[in-house]
Amino acid sequence: MKKIDELAKEAISKPAALGRDIAIEKFSQTTEEYPYLEDLSSLNEEDKSRMVEAGIEASEKGRSGTFVQMDHSVIHEGCHQEGLEIISITSALEKHDWLQDYFWKAVPVNMDKYTAAAHLAPHHGYFIRSLPGAKSIFPLQACLFIGKKGLGQNVHNVIIAEEGSELNIITGCTTARHIKEGLHIGISEFYVKKGARISFTMIHSWAEEVMVRPRTATIVEEGGVFLSNYICLKPVKSLQMYPVSRLVGPGAMARYNSILYAHPGSHLDVGSRVILSAPQTRAEVIARTISSGGEIIARGHLVGEVPGIKAHLECRGLILKDGLIHAIPELEGKVADIDMSHEAAVGKINQEEIEYLMARGLSAGEATAAIVRGFMDVGIMGLPGPLAKEIDKAIKSCEEESL
Repeated sequence: MKKIDELAKEAISKPAALGRDIAIEKFSQTTEEYPYLEDLSSLNEEDKSRMVEAGIEASEKGRSGTFVQMDHSVIHEGCHQEGLEIISITSALEKHDWLQDYFWKAVPVNMDKYTAAAHLAPHHGYFIRSLPGAKSIFPLQACLFIGKKGLGQNVHNVIIAEEGSELNIITGCTTARHIKEGLHIGISEFYVKKGARISFTMIHSWAEEVMVRPRTATIVEEGGVFLSNYICLKPVKSLQMYPVSRLVGPGAMARYNSILYAHPGSHLDVGSRVILSAPQTRAEVIARTISSGGEIIARGHLVGEVPGIKAHLECRGLILKDGLIHAIPELEGKVADIDMSHEAAVGKINQEEIEYLMARGLSAGEATAAIVRGFMDVGIMGLPGPLAKEIDKAIKSCEEESL
């Protein structure tokens, strides 16, 4: 731990190498302690509404377990299915001595100033684990919530799917409705053991002046599967994330789906990287991006290190108003006998498509909405009904701004 402390202290003052730099010290590190809630439904209606927009059900209906952190306080945690565990990372480190072996092993503590800050000033985070052979019947849900203006929230999450198990997770990050500014730093380390599977859906529903710096990495062993769905439809000041999966066992697979919508004033720098370092590994990275005046940098990086791997990268963007979509696809092959490909396209809605739908009775607005709705659908599964309604609202706003 001493070595980790030293590495973090060396990294904390260095400017970030990727993305816009943030002055961490401008954000408060103190906040009130919130009481623990045995029943999450006792939250006020406004906060529950914000959580629903991020995919979190306060009723816990259709969920195998729940973790909710408000600012720096864990206000609710619990699991309803045998073989699964969801608790704060602080409690998990006290409960499981072996967990230290997973801490800062996928994500290096000195990766940048944000990882260093999460170590030097930690504010909990969650630990999720499935025991060997266990399979989540319903999704587990985790919410990271900012309720104080100008607060800095540093969390560290560790997720482990033991051999032959399956985890389905929905995690939502949001703010109280009156909050406009804050900083969220989230470290997430995933470990997918032999023959295990993790399906992870992350929904960001931030506010106009919030800064967000997730740092995520996944290690997938033989025959393991990691599926990541990421949705960001609401305004956010600055978001920069570049999750990495390392496929270290034969037959391992990773897939990333992203839906990004950049409002005016938003800067989204989002990508996914997969390193295929074992035979018969597979990877797919798919991004759908829409700008109505904001900026999007859509990155993707596939690295083929051994023969017999197969990977595909795809980024498609729509510009509805003057904005920026910068697609940066990268393929890196290091040996012969690999199959890697990419597609990238940025443009506007084809007028012929609108006219085709209008000829069949739709208005111009309805035709635009139908096209955008189809464009944003990447087959994301397991989302609650209220969230689907929020996606529809975002699509309608796209329609209004495009006319």
